[in-house]
Amino acid sequence: MKDGVADIDAALDLAPARAPMWRRLGFAAALLAGVVGAGLWLTVGGGPTPDPFVTEVLSRGPLTVTVTATGTVEPTNLVEISSELSGMVREVLVDHNDAVEIGQRLARLDTAKLDAQLAHARAALAARLARVAEAEATLREATDQHERVSALADRNFSTVQARDAAVANLRRAEAAVAVSRADADVARADLLLDETNLAKACICSPIRGVVLERNVEPGQIVASSLNTPILFTIAEDLAQMALRVDVDEADMGLVRVGQSARFTVEAYQGRSFPAAISELRYAPQTIDGVVTYEALLTIDNAELLLRPGMTATAEIIVAQVDDALLVPNAALRFTPPPVAEDAKSGGGLLGLLIPRRPGAAAPGAAPKIDAEGWRTIWSARDGETAPIKVRVGASDGLRTEVLDGPLAPGDRVITDLARP
Repeated sequence: MKDGVADIDAALDLAPARAPMWRRLGFAAALLAGVVGAGLWLTVGGGPTPDPFVTEVLSRGPLTVTVTATGTVEPTNLVEISSELSGMVREVLVDHNDAVEIGQRLARLDTAKLDAQLAHARAALAARLARVAEAEATLREATDQHERVSALADRNFSTVQARDAAVANLRRAEAAVAVSRADADVARADLLLDETNLAKACICSPIRGVVLERNVEPGQIVASSLNTPILFTIAEDLAQMALRVDVDEADMGLVRVGQSARFTVEAYQGRSFPAAISELRYAPQTIDGVVTYEALLTIDNAELLLRPGMTATAEIIVAQVDDALLVPNAALRFTPPPVAEDAKSGGGLLGLLIPRRPGAAAPGAAPKIDAEGWRTIWSARDGETAPIKVRVGASDGLRTEVLDGPLAPGDRVITDLARP
């Protein structure tokens, strides 16, 4: 009380020196009555002091940690079909959205020239085969002649020159047979090449699927070159599709092959579709300085609701806890503001006008996390605030699992300062 009287005297000293005595006594009495009334209202008759903090009660429950990524829905196998031959398109047999089978004809080129080349190759092969037969007949004749001359020479009825001539004829006949057979093989290869070209004139489907794009019309000229235009685009089995998403580099330590996920598309508001990670690519993709990695998710599209090219937002489940003590993330971020020394002392005129709540601790700055991984949060128990160290685990961005620490369900933790 002596400090209060000193403060009152100091306040009275601020009054003008020439003020009348009765005015100075009235000012002192009014100030003393205000101080006494405020103290009695705060300590006895003023009711409870408003709580200066916002708190939240801890509870147990499930926790699911997800990683969000965006991408597009694509077929598992997409084939772009062109033509290896040049020519005019005679006929187009399929259209958009048509289902096709393996080997089914999609379009046919004009084959008049190819048919003529094939006929020429067949005739050339027939001629080469005839020459083979002729050479083989000559060989048989030369062989018989050689045998007769050799027999006569052995009995001295023929000259040495005649026998040498028979041997030479035999060797030439054997060489002629080899040459004719090689010519026949060349003719067979030419025939096979022309037959292959004629077969390629049929632009056929290599897979079983659905025609997504058709970029050719009858009468169009197709020129085979390094930049051959794409005639058809076929997607294989739209009932099994894939979702390609870009995962941020900061989340790659959490994502694993086999993890389940759910994704949404704009076409079906309020509905999510299941998926699972089947592949994680190692190649990075850098766009505007952001590094991402491509993840491939398999999709069951048996209802054929999803279409190629749809933009999807996927939530990959990277961790799941069935029963955990959960603390709000705001409590982990909260740090009480430091209190001024004048307010801590509780003395003087300011201490009388704004007394501290009974039992309230004076908060001070405390480290949020130490070298051993313990986090500091603030609890509110029986009107008192105190720092508590806890060790935390997984977090979904809003709540965090408490692994260790003196907390239990029903405890209150401070998340923010109360707004006036």
